[in-house]
Amino acid sequence: MSEPKDADARRAVKPVICYPVETLPAPDMAMYARARDSLSKVDEVLVPARDARCFSVPRGHFFRITSVEGAQVGDLNLHNAQDVSERFYSGKTRALHGTHLTTGQRMWSSFPHLRPMATITQDTLGWYGIDPFGGSVHDVIGTRCDPYTHALLSDGGQYHHCCHSNLTRALSDHLGVSRAEAEPLVHDVLNVFMCTGFTRDTGQYFMKASPVRPGDFIELFAEIDLLGNLSACPGGDCSSEHSSDAASCHPLLVEVFKPAPDALAGWNPPAANSYDGTHGP
Repeated sequence: MSEPKDADARRAVKPVICYPVETLPAPDMAMYARARDSLSKVDEVLVPARDARCFSVPRGHFFRITSVEGAQVGDLNLHNAQDVSERFYSGKTRALHGTHLTTGQRMWSSFPHLRPMATITQDTLGWYGIDPFGGSVHDVIGTRCDPYTHALLSDGGQYHHCCHSNLTRALSDHLGVSRAEAEPLVHDVLNVFMCTGFTRDTGQYFMKASPVRPGDFIELFAEIDLLGNLSACPGGDCSSEHSSDAASCHPLLVEVFKPAPDALAGWNPPAANSYDGTHGP
């Protein structure tokens, strides 16, 4: 169809933020900072390259994901450790905080709970910001690499180390259930360290080489008891491709830290969402 006469005027309409966050409960970053001064390490899990591992973080603890050998991105799932059906909701997190997360922002859980699961307390890549291509790090726009899309785009190719499969195997092993039972619990991820955006001309999701280097980390505070599941993506730093054995890949280190007993005085885990659940008459 031909362009209407008022096309430019329609395009010039100013956008409106869907969810203004001025009234969103704000995390007490000063309290988290004080608690960080007393941290002691209580656990660690090394996630092998092109594979995934589960880990547990009690509420009121911190966990840190670190690049330890080379540039590497990771795909992170979070579940309520007491009820794995409550899990990270990337879409609502994106709607509240934007396409990429950093210090002071939160990972929110699925309906009907919709509460903070974890708060980002430190991000050594926070300096990156948004680059000239529109790229940034720690995205909540990509779903996770998966064997189904790989098969679709490669004329039936079978690849079992996509992050979706990695997360499925790890969760299956951790819960002691079949892979068929575990797979529906795997969900859209926080793409840790991944540098992504949308092309300006076609609106396509893109990736580029992550700026992460050994020693870089993202640290989060567990607002509730968490079961984490992290895949060291087969794309490595995602500078060229993913879902293959061609990329140079490295492990990721997860460390869990406990603050001093009195460091969180007055803090309480967030309650489930206050909506009454009736959905009207």
